[in-house]
Amino acid sequence: MRAIRGSQPLSLAFLPLALIGVKIFGMSQALHESPGKDQGARLDGPWAKGPWGLLGHLCFLVALLSLPLGWAGALASDDKRLMISGSTTVLPLAEAAAEAFMGARHDIQLSVSGTGTGEGIKSLVDGNVDIAGASRDLLPAEISRARKEGVHLLRHTVALDSLAVVVHPDNPISGLTLAQLEGIYVGLYRNWSELGSFDRPIIAINRDSSSGTFETWLELVLKGRRYRRDAQVQPSGGGVTYAVGGNRNAIGYVGIGFVNPRVKVLAIDGQLPSLDNVVTGAYPLSRELYMFTRDPAPEPALLFLDFLKSDQGRAIVAKTGFLPPLVRE
Repeated sequence: MRAIRGSQPLSLAFLPLALIGVKIFGMSQALHESPGKDQGARLDGPWAKGPWGLLGHLCFLVALLSLPLGWAGALASDDKRLMISGSTTVLPLAEAAAEAFMGARHDIQLSVSGTGTGEGIKSLVDGNVDIAGASRDLLPAEISRARKEGVHLLRHTVALDSLAVVVHPDNPISGLTLAQLEGIYVGLYRNWSELGSFDRPIIAINRDSSSGTFETWLELVLKGRRYRRDAQVQPSGGGVTYAVGGNRNAIGYVGIGFVNPRVKVLAIDGQLPSLDNVVTGAYPLSRELYMFTRDPAPEPALLFLDFLKSDQGRAIVAKTGFLPPLVRE
């Protein structure tokens, strides 16, 4: 988990001083009340207890004044806490947007983590997070569970994405058809030579079943067919690019924001996953990326989503390798 925090209310700084004041005051009282050799007359007031007595009284006064302010600040801080979790595909966008958002809103604390689309939506329904990033739409089972819990979820489109099919740079192949891609992942093709490439076994890299990217792959590529059971599983897009970049025989799929020089992107049906091809629909493996909230959404979540729709937010979407939504919601 990567935590991104705003500044705490200034009044919270007085809480430790208040506790110290109470402690010193108590010590001075104990010293004053303990019997001594001289049982003669004493002066009244704080000076009667010496400098520690005076300090104790002053700190006690600070305690009385600062504790209400400190607790009020703590409560206000709780109201301005925002937790975002979910899709690892959406994670780079969420982190970059959170950094920029906190530059303008120092009063809001943010925590951003990537747990997978399924886990993020589950946490949102359970009330453990405020926003769930998702690389797919809600599944029927998720909608049903939310209804049983009395929760209504709102969908916010934050970006357009494409699934890039990647191989090792040493692989001579430059493209596949969608049918060939399906054949690889259902086990019809086992050697690259069957597809016009070198004579090497095909190592298929898959995403974990809780991933929204995996669900999109099942829908767009496998179309309901069972995938090969010997496929290696990676928990994130970064894990896929690392695995494919380290194995000349491997093939995998990632959100376009995870493409790096370790891998080579293949054309699918003659089209590369460029932003233009995503907009026109020419590339067959395109999708929308979402953030879900409860209805009604807490104010910090609405402020963050409004920021994503702004010109600055849309620029961040493009900078992280995605395409801003064509229509602002």
